[in-house]
Amino acid sequence: MKILALCTGTPERLVGKSYKTGIFKHAVSGAVMIDAEGLVGDAICNRKHHGGVDQAVYVEGSLTLDWWAQELGRPYEPGTFGENLVISDLDNRDVCVGDRFLSGDLVLEVSACRIPCTTFAARMADPKFVKRYTEAARPGIYCRVIGGGIAEAGMSLEHQPFPGEKVTMPELMETFGRRLSAADRLRYLASPIHYKLRAMLEAQH
Repeated sequence: MKILALCTGTPERLVGKSYKTGIFKHAVSGAVMIDAEGLVGDAICNRKHHGGVDQAVYVEGSLTLDWWAQELGRPYEPGTFGENLVISDLDNRDVCVGDRFLSGDLVLEVSACRIPCTTFAARMADPKFVKRYTEAARPGIYCRVIGGGIAEAGMSLEHQPFPGEKVTMPELMETFGRRLSAADRLRYLASPIHYKLRAMLEAQH
């Protein structure tokens, strides 16, 4: 696997919205530093719902984006979904909480899936895109940064699967906000899930 693109953005205003968003990402050339908060220089405007240590880096797999290009009927430009990294030969459906992406000093650990929002729908200029994205069941991947480092397009990556019981990205999106069975709750809590989801699950006990 390789990093196909690194994408960052600056605050921009969406048409018809009063707020600015960092969802408009574009591929950058050269090396980028990734620290505990994500890609240095990348804009994160709504920190209540975006960014933070457990959503530091947003990843999309190239196989998933190829699928979306066909679904959308046009070539996919890196950064369109607001992702920071595009990784080659990766299908989002095959990624689980706790999986790691390794390259030199850089260690990213999967913590959560993307839950689509109205800002995303506005970015795509499609008021039904939240439903469309959810039904596609190929959610993007949020990672925390276990080890920071320099990254650039073309760098090789290793995908290291989580050794414990699996919680896939599609399953995580499908069950978001729902009450889990006792067995599923324990399985989720045994993985290194996002701290907000962990708090929600612990409160269900």
